[in-house]
Parts: sequence; structure tokens; C-alpha cells
Amino acid sequence: MPKFLIERDIPGAGHFTREQLIAISESSCRTLRGIDPEVQWLTSFVTADKIFCIYIAPDEEIIRRHAFEGGFPANVITLIHNVVDPSYADA
Repeated sequence: MPKFLIERDIPGAGHFTREQLIAISESSCRTLRGIDPEVQWLTSFVTADKIFCIYIAPDEEIIRRHAFEGGFPANVITLIHNVVDPSYADA
């Protein structure tokens, strides 16, 4: 199944408390369960004004639906073609 990088513009995200991040996580997981149990949220990276998320999903449309129903943005959705890490340098 394809992987996607989702860029969410959320002003002040870097200042969210642990409790706020837990609430967002719970909302996201609850929404995903209601849409498609095969969709997987892998991880997210919180920066000053954005959250970048990695998801496994059948297509971009389901990512957009998740964002709409969950009430959070999905400003840019990018299909991930490959993943590399430092171990590639040792090949």
C-alpha cells in the first residue's frame, strides 16, 4: 500500500502541550477507525507551525477524507516513492 507525507499548516503547533497532542492523536485515530481500518498513521513530526505526518493509505482521497472528517488540514499530500537512510551509503 502506498505511503504519503501529509503537510498540515497549524500555526503554533510547536507550542502544543502534551495533553493537546494526545487529544489530537485520539481524534485522528478515532476518525481513521471510522473511515478505513487498513489506513495506518505511522508517525508525525511537529515543527513551529506545521505537522508533517506519514500515513499508509490506498490513495490520496482517503487522506483528504480523514482530514475533512477529523477537522484538521491536509495542505499538501505527497506520495512517497522511496525511503532512504544512511545505510544506503554502506551498500
